[in-house]
Amino acid sequence: MKYNSVTMPITDPRKFLLDLYTAAIEAVSAGKCLPPHLPQPVQGGRTIVIGAGKGAAAMAQVVEQQWQGDIEGLVVTRYGHGADCKKIEVVEASHPVPDEAGRQAAARMLHMVQGLTENDLVLCLISGGGSALLALPAEGITLAQKQAINKALLKSGATIGDMNCVRKHLSAIKGGRLALACAPARVVTLLISDVPGDDPGIIASGPTLPDPTTCAEALAVLRKYDIEIPPNVLHHLESGIGETPKPDDPRFARNTHQIIATAQDALEAAAAKARAAGIAPYILSDGIEGEARDVALVHAAIARQIAARGQPFAAPCLLLSGGETTVTVRGQGRGGRNAEFLLSLAVALDGHPNIHAIACDTDGIDGSEDNAGALYAPDSIARATAKGLRARALLDNNDGYGFFSALDDLVVSGPTRTNVNDFRAILIL
Repeated sequence: MKYNSVTMPITDPRKFLLDLYTAAIEAVSAGKCLPPHLPQPVQGGRTIVIGAGKGAAAMAQVVEQQWQGDIEGLVVTRYGHGADCKKIEVVEASHPVPDEAGRQAAARMLHMVQGLTENDLVLCLISGGGSALLALPAEGITLAQKQAINKALLKSGATIGDMNCVRKHLSAIKGGRLALACAPARVVTLLISDVPGDDPGIIASGPTLPDPTTCAEALAVLRKYDIEIPPNVLHHLESGIGETPKPDDPRFARNTHQIIATAQDALEAAAAKARAAGIAPYILSDGIEGEARDVALVHAAIARQIAARGQPFAAPCLLLSGGETTVTVRGQGRGGRNAEFLLSLAVALDGHPNIHAIACDTDGIDGSEDNAGALYAPDSIARATAKGLRARALLDNNDGYGFFSALDDLVVSGPTRTNVNDFRAILIL
């Protein structure tokens, strides 16, 4: 369906919201955003392609299609997010908790870039998810310990910046260490950003970028969230053994990096789609953080104010936002932060007749489930009640997946092979 403000009003809000999500994903796909940023091929040297993240395989495939000259390399991506590459090896590993496949891939990648020269080029393809996928513990720390700390941080509600600060200082490859292994070759890093603020050093824990954070800050994060710290990890951080290379390190001097896709790009694409339909879009922010259920309460209050008073915008309109919310897990239910956001929104709106919404992860996977997110409609609470479901109780149990699955309102897109994090759209008619 093509929407037009003059000839065709929005008669199917559900399809309209799904179309917005599709437009957002297409705008940040590797095929669209990567080719303009490829560096010039080197003369007389090797080109090694490395990378990690949910979009790494798709990015590698685009490089193979576009590159003029010989290339070789290895990228690691999440299970199910691979792509058919001929020259660049694709390894699949676990996310969000690292596994042995990711550890072995990281070790091989580090070995692959040893012994390069000033004439060589390393093209590094980074996207969200790379922190878990590129898992090589520092000497003296076990993979099991990193897995346990990672799980605890995921459940704690820690921000992505805090999580990646810890990951960098417990790693043999993150926080710029991969770039140092490539020296003296030139490293060009292309990044698809999944972090609020688009700090390139936080994306995938910055394996090829210098790190301004410290061991002391990593230790403070673990204590802030009351994470159990094994004695050897405590020594690693307190002694400074785990310190990362800093921005003034001369070995980074020849390297460059470029962010090629962001949450803002996805939101702008959805906004353009809405304008074409005659709906005024308003981007609230591309970097919202905080507890998903609390963020939902703010969004619901704004939507209600618009519907009731025409403030700060007049209906019909569309509210768009991105970023990365968190969920402090207290219940036993299923669902990621987008399902949590939407269920909290549903409870707050309580069947308001003129408000529809979608919340999805742009990688196509909400948390560790099989859905990207879900859709909310004015009758969602009523339909759930008719099935014997109490929305508030399911929210208390962190069971957004169960709620929207029962209504057949999950959005199941499959892996999108990109990742700029949360996508939220609230339509007020």
